[in-house]
Amino acid sequence: MSALTVRQVRRRYLTLYGLRWLPTGLLIPVMILLMQERGLSLPQIGLVTTAQGLLVLALELPTGGFADALGRKPILLAAGVLNLASLAVFAVADSFALFFLVWALQGVYRALDSGPLESWYVDATLAADPRAEYEKGLGYAGTVVGIAIGGGALLSGGLVALGPLGPVSALTVPVLAALLAQAVALGALLVLLVEERPATGLTAVRASVTQAPRMIGQAVGLLRRSRVLLALVAVELFWGFGMITFESLLPVRLAEVVGDPERAAALLGPASSAAWIANAAGAALTPLLLRWPGAAPGAALLRILQGVTVVGMGLFAGPIGVLVAYLACYAVHGASNPLHSGLLHRQVDGPYRTSVLSLNSMMGQPAAALGGVVLTALAASTSVGTAMVVGAVVLAVAAPLYLPAWRADRRAVSDPAGGQPPAGPGAAVDPPGLPGPRGGVDPAGPAGGGADPTGGGVDPTVAAVPVERS
Repeated sequence: MSALTVRQVRRRYLTLYGLRWLPTGLLIPVMILLMQERGLSLPQIGLVTTAQGLLVLALELPTGGFADALGRKPILLAAGVLNLASLAVFAVADSFALFFLVWALQGVYRALDSGPLESWYVDATLAADPRAEYEKGLGYAGTVVGIAIGGGALLSGGLVALGPLGPVSALTVPVLAALLAQAVALGALLVLLVEERPATGLTAVRASVTQAPRMIGQAVGLLRRSRVLLALVAVELFWGFGMITFESLLPVRLAEVVGDPERAAALLGPASSAAWIANAAGAALTPLLLRWPGAAPGAALLRILQGVTVVGMGLFAGPIGVLVAYLACYAVHGASNPLHSGLLHRQVDGPYRTSVLSLNSMMGQPAAALGGVVLTALAASTSVGTAMVVGAVVLAVAAPLYLPAWRADRRAVSDPAGGQPPAGPGAAVDPPGLPGPRGGVDPAGPAGGGADPTGGGVDPTVAAVPVERS
């Protein structure tokens, strides 16, 4: 990794990050509507999504520890192959069982994909220059992902508007485009991600199997030693549940107010593109939010504000009001995700970075699966608007969980030389100190990055393909 300069590492990371999220942008406008077109009801869609959440819950920590022990590149390659397989199945799926298989494959993919690329970037940057400000690249990633998903969504809407291509329905065409985009992303990963590994082949696999439980144990130990980290990870429970409102229910809500699913899908293309541009603009506000009101209070305030925007999506009567609230929601999402990710990175050192990110994602994915079941069932039994308001309340009530990080930062500012060194390998203890990757005062400067644009590792396709998260 040290053979690359900081700038080269950043460029490669941003390129791979953009290619990783382009297929997601293609799928977001059509995923739910396509499953409905092929005969699934909203409650059935909620049930098939549980396959992803359950598998992520089971595999998130083992795969995170495996990536830390074996290396990030082989894990990312395996994830890319699984994503290709899931998209291929989705292109032809026409039953509950096949859609369940799609989401099951996505669950394994998400568990493997959650964290290794960002961990590689941070560790490769620090290997090139221990004093480098890796937060800049994490901040730029928020803009890149907005462009990638927004561009993909715009292209998806255009493909739907062109209509069917022979026997392929209009809503299926973007899935085929996503399949092609994922193949390109996999090829780029092979070429661009350079990683120094202590061993390869069967020796590395055996060693990683032995070391992975220790990596997991150390990561879990961080939660016991740091109230800040525990509270940050707990935010994902609420965030993952509430994200179903604007990832899964928004297409249905728009189809409801427009009165035509295909017209709604065509509108969602440019609307999703605009939303992810708003997401990128929100991420660009990170430096301002770090100065005032600060990372932790800013993140708390944004959790409440996002709940307000989701209420707007659920209660506004016309498509213009729904879409304006949707754009506002994504602007807030883009601003909040880098703050949360930066706070999380301050709590951990390199050897366990992916495992901690996996802990974060592990909380979000099952919560999203639960939200998918509960909120879609509530939408079917009452109304989509009611379900969105309930999800909005869940998003907002996570705000107090940022208080431990806020208090710790205030203590660190008042006594910047105080605090104890981390207790245990790679660990951070309260107080975590000022911004920086290891919990103490760090020359890297303020955090400003976002790993998963959806917020904490939840893929925005948690309702749109398997989202984030960020």
